[in-house]
Amino acid sequence: MVLRTSLRLQSRLTASSVGQIVGLCSAEIKQIVSEYAEKQSELSAEESPEKLGTSQLHRRKVISLNKQILQKTKHLEELQASHTNLQARYDEMKKTLTELKSYSEKLDQEQAALEKIESKADPSILQNLRALVAMNENLKSQEQEFKAHCREEMTRLQQEIENLKAERSPGGDEKTLSSGEPHGALKPMMTHNEDLDRRYNMEKEKLYKIRLLQARRNREIAILHRKIDEVPSRAELIQYQKRFIELYRQISAVHKETKQFFTLYNTLDDKKVYLEKEISLLNSIHENFSQAMASPAARDQFLRQMEQIVEGIKQSKMKMEKKKQENKMRRDQLNDQYLELLEKQRLYFKTVKEFKEEGRKNEVLLSKVKAKAS
Repeated sequence: MVLRTSLRLQSRLTASSVGQIVGLCSAEIKQIVSEYAEKQSELSAEESPEKLGTSQLHRRKVISLNKQILQKTKHLEELQASHTNLQARYDEMKKTLTELKSYSEKLDQEQAALEKIESKADPSILQNLRALVAMNENLKSQEQEFKAHCREEMTRLQQEIENLKAERSPGGDEKTLSSGEPHGALKPMMTHNEDLDRRYNMEKEKLYKIRLLQARRNREIAILHRKIDEVPSRAELIQYQKRFIELYRQISAVHKETKQFFTLYNTLDDKKVYLEKEISLLNSIHENFSQAMASPAARDQFLRQMEQIVEGIKQSKMKMEKKKQENKMRRDQLNDQYLELLEKQRLYFKTVKEFKEEGRKNEVLLSKVKAKAS
């Protein structure tokens, strides 16, 4: 049975596959021959295993396994090389993707910053600036077209000059003289050259005017750019407001402290003056008391002086009481003004808060309108 199978394999290999084997390359033919030899050895081993020794069977199996190991090792090396190449390509593509992502994020940030600046700018100035930029680009394109036209015209004129020089050569002069029309041929050419010179000068003057206009437009654009840069944004205005409020609070605290020091100094100075007057009066009474009590007339005079002093003290006290009442009334008025200012401050903070909220709503609506427009 095994022998028949071997014969069938041989007949199939020789009959049906000869045409295909002939067209294969030499490496594939060798591989097929080796596989055929292995199959033959396996078939022969299956036919008569009792005829072969154990060592020979083991040797054949070892040889077959070694061949398989070599094939698998070679295949593994090919796979490793392919994996290395694919890994290198993957790393390169990953690096490129990371760079593209970072560049895209940078572009998105720059675009968002430009849109933010554009939303904060004055629409009329921005529209005027766009019109000027478009005009500048139009002038540049016109200048390029005019330069190209001038180059073409210059090439054509140079060609005509070369043709005229060729016609005015000795051979051309003899031909012209023989024809009998020397002046009649040169006169239209000279007129044409003068016309070309005149047109060239006109176009040159036009180019000069266009450049002057472009320079003036560029200056206007630069001025508008500076004006836009000088206009503070809303965030900058809020920052300025916070800094001014902090500075005002610091100045107010220093002023209040200085005023308290001045008030304390004036109060202590007045107290010192009154104490000096009191000490002087007591010393005078103490010095003159013994002399005043020596006689009734001196005593009466001393009593009258004391009454005058008491009356002066009462008047001074009344003046101080009046001044105290005036200061109290002034304090009450200032307190009322302070309460009014506090009410105005509360109303101001409320208005600022509402204004910020309306500004935020306005920005949201503007962003929605821009999104719909785009």
